[in-house]
Amino acid sequence: MLQKVLLTVAALLLSTNVAFAERTVVFAHDATWPPMEFVDANKQIVGLAVDYVDAIAKEAGFKVVHKNVAWDGIFAGLAAGKYDAIASSVTITEERKKAMDFTMPYFDVKQALVVPKTTEAKTLEDMKGKTLGAQISTTGHFAIKRTAGVTAKSYDEIGLAMEDLFNGRIDGVVCDDPVAANYALQQEEYAKKLKIAFIVDTPESEYYGIAVKQGNKELVDLINKGIEAVKAKGIDAQLRAKWIGR
Repeated sequence: MLQKVLLTVAALLLSTNVAFAERTVVFAHDATWPPMEFVDANKQIVGLAVDYVDAIAKEAGFKVVHKNVAWDGIFAGLAAGKYDAIASSVTITEERKKAMDFTMPYFDVKQALVVPKTTEAKTLEDMKGKTLGAQISTTGHFAIKRTAGVTAKSYDEIGLAMEDLFNGRIDGVVCDDPVAANYALQQEEYAKKLKIAFIVDTPESEYYGIAVKQGNKELVDLINKGIEAVKAKGIDAQLRAKWIGR
């Protein structure tokens, strides 16, 4: 009898572990934000955040599906259960924490101003009377709107803002510093004409977190397990070096 009980318990534990290992988590990305998340020439979603998610999934023992979702509806889709998590350069803010839960931070970020090389500016206040662009509802967009005398222009994608800047239709773009570096320093055509003027002075430090539907503590804990392992093994440093060189 005891042997049967032990066999039954063992079978239950095995089935539980198998089910856990086979769990699939769907991650949404707005794949317009290089080098963090973007679509490559093969129409695949790639970038630092994508590699990071794959790494934490491997460490925590779950499978991943990556889904490309436009930024303007990405948070509503999470609330509606269209996917399980968002790994799309989402800065953790007190306002956002009212509507969703976050994992521990996985990436620190600053805001940078990209301008034509002929522009001399040291602060956003130096851009008074100018029009600055940013992707809508991002921390860069919020920073512009806080600056008196500056006209804020919002875009659905950061690439459209950079295109307008390159063609002289706006005077600057504020975005996350890895994205700013990608456009102003690494894309050959843009690098001839654009530069990073400065890092924007923001009220507090910014950190990316993975957003999860409010109340889903089990998933937050699972992803955090992966993040902790990725940090402990130095995988995050390897991914930074691969994608942004720091």
